Amino acid sequence: MSKVLVIGGSGFLGSHVSDVLTNKGHEVYIFDLVKSKYLLPNQKMIIGDILNKDLIDQSIEKVDYVYHFAAIADIKEAKDNPIKSARFNIIGTLNILDACVKYKIKRIIFSSSIYVYSNHGSFYRSTKQSCELFIENYFEEYKLEYTILRYGSLYGTRANNFNFINNVIKQALLNKEIIRKGDGQETRDYINVIDAAISSVDVLSEDYINKYVMITGNQTRKVNELLEMINEMMNNEIKITYDSKNYDGHYQLTPYSFRPKVALKMISKNHHDLGQGILDCIYENYQTLKKEGQSILYNKIKKNG
Repeated sequence: MSKVLVIGGSGFLGSHVSDVLTNKGHEVYIFDLVKSKYLLPNQKMIIGDILNKDLIDQSIEKVDYVYHFAAIADIKEAKDNPIKSARFNIIGTLNILDACVKYKIKRIIFSSSIYVYSNHGSFYRSTKQSCELFIENYFEEYKLEYTILRYGSLYGTRANNFNFINNVIKQALLNKEIIRKGDGQETRDYINVIDAAISSVDVLSEDYINKYVMITGNQTRKVNELLEMINEMMNNEIKITYDSKNYDGHYQLTPYSFRPKVALKMISKNHHDLGQGILDCIYENYQTLKKEGQSILYNKIKKNG
């Protein structure tokens, strides 16, 4: 099997993709700013920054494929720090692309965003647009093959602090209240991160060379339906408050605005039930908060609900 470098492999999606790659027999190297909490015994860890060009070169020299998940991905953080976002997201990506060309990597698989051709997403969107264009240019100039992935609304275990479902579960556990900016009528296609990770590895197939791929779920829900589902799992003891006045709005029904370039839509063949997936998230958050010694107002959690 192949040698694969997963840049950003300590994070939410990257760690799950690393697991799937390993389970399929690939030799996996994980590159990230911090050591992965989920590192498997047969995975190799490289701690570093994508702005460190020499270390990126050394890491890419030894592999066949590169997954690039590293980014300032929190839209608010990117909006507040445009220069930092551009440096990390764009210059860091150029370092990776240069190394891929230098060492004749078979393909780079890049994690982009559903916001990339949207009117939403601020500077985060702008950096992802730039990266996609540079990736196209590197193919045109150097024949570096690529696959660009755009994900639907991810949820699941190991989520970061700005993941929506993870965030509202923490609110419910700590405060017995969920405050949602918006009226709750927004519609999202939720996909469990494990299903997304499997699809992310499936794109190593030659069918996806030089393609844009939208990885989405088949579990479409309005936000208020999702919050009611969480409330029911917590015995209807959670207060849900909607704040539509201060909602700056990511999108209501779709993140897309018209552009000439579109992605193939890839719906995962695998399917984690949304309800069971949320229960897993509730349990994980409860255990984490408990270990941290935080005061949990809702503490009736048992494994599997």
